[in-house]
Amino acid sequence: MKRQIYRVLVSTLAFIIAAQFLPIVAKTPLHFLWAGIVLSLVNLLIRPMLIILTIPLNLITIGFFTLIINTWMIMLTSGLLPGFYVPGFGVAFFVSIIVSLFNWSFKKLKF
Repeated sequence: MKRQIYRVLVSTLAFIIAAQFLPIVAKTPLHFLWAGIVLSLVNLLIRPMLIILTIPLNLITIGFFTLIINTWMIMLTSGLLPGFYVPGFGVAFFVSIIVSLFNWSFKKLKF
């Protein structure tokens, strides 16, 4: 449970930082927290199936296709959550890079 809360908080922080540089629209700051929660649920339920289904593409692209999957998860989060909007695939791609970097860097800190 502690790990899931950590992931939600890291994703929320990444969304807040990404919103400073990219045109992410959130009606209130609380929507960033909800986006972190929804992204964590989407990553928990849907992402593992997509990773397994796209193993051949990940092998061919040396793992870079995982960024596309992360982008789809960001876009799905945007579609599921009213009040939080990511305006396109390109913006979602850069948001997924930021979220991935945040998750990777905080994982290295061993929280």
